[in-house]
Amino acid sequence: MANVVPFRGLRYNTDMFENLDAVTAPPYDIISKDEQNLLYDKSDYNIVRIDFGKESAEDTDIDNKYTRAGKLLEEWIEKGILKREEKPAFYIYEQVFEHGAGPVSLKGIISLVELEEFSKKIILPHEETLSKAKADRFDLMTATEANLSQIYSLFLDEDNKIEDMIAEYSAKEPDISFVTGDNINQNIWIITDGDAIAKISAAFKDKQLFIADGHHRYETALNFRNKKREENPDTKNAPYDYVMMMLTSMNDSGLLVFPTHRLVRGVPNFDENVLIGSLTEDFAVSKIYFTEGDYADIIIERISSILSEKCFALYTGGDYYYRFDLKNIDAIDNYIKDKSAAYKHLDVTLLHTLVLERFMGIDQNNMANQKNLSYTRDAKEAIMRVQSGEYQCAFLINATHVSDIKEISLANEKMPQKSTYFWPKLVTGIVINKF
Repeated sequence: MANVVPFRGLRYNTDMFENLDAVTAPPYDIISKDEQNLLYDKSDYNIVRIDFGKESAEDTDIDNKYTRAGKLLEEWIEKGILKREEKPAFYIYEQVFEHGAGPVSLKGIISLVELEEFSKKIILPHEETLSKAKADRFDLMTATEANLSQIYSLFLDEDNKIEDMIAEYSAKEPDISFVTGDNINQNIWIITDGDAIAKISAAFKDKQLFIADGHHRYETALNFRNKKREENPDTKNAPYDYVMMMLTSMNDSGLLVFPTHRLVRGVPNFDENVLIGSLTEDFAVSKIYFTEGDYADIIIERISSILSEKCFALYTGGDYYYRFDLKNIDAIDNYIKDKSAAYKHLDVTLLHTLVLERFMGIDQNNMANQKNLSYTRDAKEAIMRVQSGEYQCAFLINATHVSDIKEISLANEKMPQKSTYFWPKLVTGIVINKF
């Protein structure tokens, strides 16, 4: 199954950068323009300058954010800003953060994984991807010939064999430790011992990997590999045949999946009463008024407590919200014929198919281009943006379960876009895989 191997990663020179918070960054796809500016201001050597560089009105085919990224990477290597590991290594990566009653730890292994087509069912996706994002990452990979951030993947570990190894090899003090601006402790152990490396690699030989976060980057890596193979047909086992991943057990207690809420705008002749009337065929609809407290907190608390039923909420800007409870789980069968039960019964599938597409005219192409639909993990933001009039309404939903991700991946299916939001996000710049 999965071929998981160590590598000589590029890392920031800790003799020059004692606190890596100054030079690391969140994943590129969650960085706003304002956050990009703040990261630029943090350091002349912040990884955002390569992974998500600024555009300029003067950009040309030979001088643009991608070509600048490639030049910067080479320059930083020459200056010793980034140094290559002396020996092949696995990197145990831990994030410690506050959640619920106290601190929570998420641990995994950063490694290289041999690229495989999805059809082989060794590495499995669960979400659809967008062409524009893949083109952006392809241009960056072409310019840098590097994986700048880890693809986040999960594996089944029923006997906790790999988790026990991770615990054993990270029992000492971490080799690198720093705290990011969101108050999350980032710890890294560099594993170069030959016996440990052999045991870890062998433990993954019978494993499938489930992509959690980074579908665009994985498909980009496949496309880049295929291009390089066409250019070098006689080359075997090349560096571009592998991609950098963070591998985490599905049993890890720190594994969190948050919901991604839907915001609707620009729907012609939107009328909540007409919509509610249309939905009563498939849903029991309750109109619930707020008496006190935070609207977002109240909605999320109430819908998340309904574990035995499929439900979600609609907010339209007033002092009330609507709760929708699906009357018959088989209602979706009239609209989706060729998917697994796991796919058909997802909350996002029910919302998209029975509400957004059927009664609001927001089809899959519309969703992909975000014409009438936007997304946010923050329920408070969803409420606020509807109250401001920026959006007509918001649908607040429950999180997708990790077990659903596994079942849909094994069925060789992909969820609607933005079905999952894994948190916390992995930090970019801890280690780089340079081909």
